[in-house]
Amino acid sequence: MRAQRKQQQPLTDASAVRVPGRAPNWIIPTVKALLVVADALAAAGSFIFAFYLREGTSAFASDGTLWWSDQFAPYGALMLFVVGIRLLSFRYCDLYRLRGEFSLVDDAIRVFKATAIGSLLIVAAAFLYRGGFEFRAFSYARGVFVADFFLVLVSVVAIRFGMRSAQSFARSRQINLIPTLVVGRGPEASLFIREMRERPSLGYRVIGVVDTHAAEMQPIGNYEGVPVIATLEGLPEAIRDSGANEVIIADPQVSGDALFEVMMRCGRRRGVEFRIAPSLFNCLPRKTEIDQIGVLPMIRLFREPLSSGARILKRTFDIVTSALAIVLLLPLWLLLALLIKLDSRGPIFYTQERVGMDGRLFLLYKFRTMIADADPELHREYQRAFIAGRAEANLGDAQKPTYKLFADPRITRVGKFLRRTSLDEVPQLINVVMGDMSIVGPRPPIPYEVEAYELWHRKRLDMKPGLTGLWQVSGRNRLPFEEMVRLDLFYIENWSLLLDLKIILRTGFVMIGREGY
Repeated sequence: MRAQRKQQQPLTDASAVRVPGRAPNWIIPTVKALLVVADALAAAGSFIFAFYLREGTSAFASDGTLWWSDQFAPYGALMLFVVGIRLLSFRYCDLYRLRGEFSLVDDAIRVFKATAIGSLLIVAAAFLYRGGFEFRAFSYARGVFVADFFLVLVSVVAIRFGMRSAQSFARSRQINLIPTLVVGRGPEASLFIREMRERPSLGYRVIGVVDTHAAEMQPIGNYEGVPVIATLEGLPEAIRDSGANEVIIADPQVSGDALFEVMMRCGRRRGVEFRIAPSLFNCLPRKTEIDQIGVLPMIRLFREPLSSGARILKRTFDIVTSALAIVLLLPLWLLLALLIKLDSRGPIFYTQERVGMDGRLFLLYKFRTMIADADPELHREYQRAFIAGRAEANLGDAQKPTYKLFADPRITRVGKFLRRTSLDEVPQLINVVMGDMSIVGPRPPIPYEVEAYELWHRKRLDMKPGLTGLWQVSGRNRLPFEEMVRLDLFYIENWSLLLDLKIILRTGFVMIGREGY
């Protein structure tokens, strides 16, 4: 007799597993601020005490005031450099990260690395700056810098040990744990759930399980004592309703395409971390980071295409380059503005709504190349065909494909020249200064273009659009849309300052060769 099938148990409502806030929003920023203050005091105090150990005299004046003594004055002139370099090196080595698991050994290694880097930079600053004009002939004692290295190392390790002890104490009492969802019901998921339950000091609280095989087997009410709250397709809604901050992918059989689609639907705005079991290499992007939670190795999927340091470097490069270009090209701006006004009626600049990073809308500036009040419907229809990959989007032939509206009656005489030389895009330097765009990046799409995107096309929006980019210098109007997207994704995943410089150099040759249109 056929065994009677078990009655299907309904999934637990995701909102029912929501836990109270990990901590007030001001707690973490306050703790980080206190760490910065403590590190600054440690850096200054260590430098002063190092001088005392080496010279045997106080760094302060003998009259009881807080002024530097005459002997310490050349070193005092370096104090701002000392404190600033120390804090920057600590930030560079990620010593202000409070989230997730930690290891005192790893913390100590990072402190050693940051202290060594900082000491080398301080020595370089001391012997280049030499305390300014007043102490240009002064010879600094090397022993002060050696002693400062060891004092900073000990004091900062002690600060981190105290901070981590307080963090462990709070976590052992179920305070400020990260609400986490586990995807899968296999051995990896079971091991992870048990590990998190037995070791709250790791900083995680598993609040729900996401079932990946609901269509193949009967869903269950709970797994390893944790409620099953959703299927993989319902993961974005489960994240929203449960308030989860992290998602652990612990099912080796999960479809890479399905997982990628779910992650795209979740987006980065919710601030959710995705981690994946090491066996799931079939769906990994190139930018990954390996760490460990308890005894379990995990691979962290980058929520941001660039690290914080890379973003700062790229933004600094953008500001300096765009500001300098605006100043140097000002005479050209005036000349082009005059030609535009003489050629046709209408404004000098053309503004258009474009889609930037993470789907944010902004106004893009260009020199006007069309007649005033031109109807955008012609371009709208062409872009739909271009994105869909239809044959009519190729206005050339099989040997020389062309994906551009050359015979556009809306373009003015001066506009043809500006487009051919790409000079119409020069005002986008204003967008770069404002932070809407970057010098190099994907092409900024128009909102009605994004409406026609497939899901994977939206990965182009993970980085600020650029005035130029890899697509612009790799064939531009000769490339179909799918190839353009692949080039943009390659750039996003392989960004480096050197790659930006190469693209900028190649852009110059494209403009000289008048390949812009």
